[in-house]
Amino acid sequence: MLYPTLHKLAASLLRPIAEKLDNLEIHTAETAHFFCRLIPAQCPFERDVRFFGRVLFHIPPMCKLNPFYEQLVGLRFKALCYLADVCGEDIAAYC
Repeated sequence: MLYPTLHKLAASLLRPIAEKLDNLEIHTAETAHFFCRLIPAQCPFERDVRFFGRVLFHIPPMCKLNPFYEQLVGLRFKALCYLADVCGEDIAAYC
């Protein structure tokens, strides 16, 4: 079976990037704002394709196919927490 070996190889190659994303710390409001603008709150690809008001088909969210999905969502959460807790800003614009 070649696929389990390929999967393990890909996982080992991507692990250092995932760890770097997990370990990123937010130290400035500008950085937090940047990540909140960069990382969307919801998957931008999910949608219904309509024709004359009828749904022809549904495109499912594809964000979970991203190997760094969990790390990016966590980074956005860290940025939102920094803005709310440390800076005392209203984060409603990012929700």
